[in-house]
Amino acid sequence: MLPSMNATTRLRQLVQALFLVGVVVFAPSARATDVDLLLVLAADVSRSVDAAKFQLQRDGYAAAVADARVLDTIRAGRNGRLGLTFVEWSGIGAQRTVVDWMIIGDAASAKDFGDRLLESPRSFADRTSISGAIEFAMAQLARAPFAARRQTIDISGDGTNNSGRDVTELRDQAVAKGITINGLAILSETPLPWNPEHTNPPGGLDHYYRANVIGGPGAFVMVAKNFESFGDAIISKLIAEVAEGRDRERDRERDRQREPVSRQTAAR
Repeated sequence: MLPSMNATTRLRQLVQALFLVGVVVFAPSARATDVDLLLVLAADVSRSVDAAKFQLQRDGYAAAVADARVLDTIRAGRNGRLGLTFVEWSGIGAQRTVVDWMIIGDAASAKDFGDRLLESPRSFADRTSISGAIEFAMAQLARAPFAARRQTIDISGDGTNNSGRDVTELRDQAVAKGITINGLAILSETPLPWNPEHTNPPGGLDHYYRANVIGGPGAFVMVAKNFESFGDAIISKLIAEVAEGRDRERDRERDRQREPVSRQTAAR
C-alpha cells in the first residue's frame, strides 16, 4: 500500500505544479486582453443614406477614431485601450461586420482601423431596422475576444425604425444585460418625399432617439445637423463615451473610499 500512496502523492504534486505553471504562463496573456470599453459602432446604411452621405459617414468614422483628442482620452483610461468593432445595418437581416474586433490604443492601431474601414465596400441599401442593429450588436459583444467592465452600442442613423421588431423591446433587452446604447441622430433638412416622418418624425429625430433607442447608465444622444457635420459630432461622441465611463469608475472608487468614514460618523 505504501508505494501506491507515494505514487498518488507524487501525481498530486505533479498536477499542482502544472497548475501553477499554467497560472504563470497564461495569466499575463489574459490580462493583456483587458480593455476599458467594448464599443460597437453601428452605422445606418439604409436607402435614405445616398452615396455622398455614405462616404461622409465612412470618412467621419475613420478620422474620428484616429483623432488625437480621442486617442488621448482612450490612453487616459485604466488600461489605455478599448475594444472596437464596426458594423453596418439596414433592414431585417441586413447587418454586417465591416471591421471585426480590434484593440485601439495608439495611432498605429487607429490608422489600421481606418484603412480597413475605408477599403471595405458598402454593405446594404435597404430599409431601417434599428432593432435589428441592436440585436446584431449584442451578438458581437457576446463574442468579443476582450474583457471590459463596460459595453456600449453606438447607433448612428438618419431615420426611425421602420423594419423588424419594436426597437424599444431590443433596447430594453440590451439594457437588462448591462449594455449602454448611445445615439447619434443625423438630422435631415429636407424630409423624404415618399415618407417625410421617417427622417423628420414629430418632435425631431433626436427626440425619437431619446424616447426609443438609447438606454443604460449615462446613455445620451448627440446630434449631427447634417452629414457634413457628422465627423465633428462623432469625435465629440467618442470622447464622451470613453471619458464618461471612466468618470463613473472614478466616482465609484471615491465613494468606496468615503464609505468607511461615513459608517464611522453614523456610529457616533
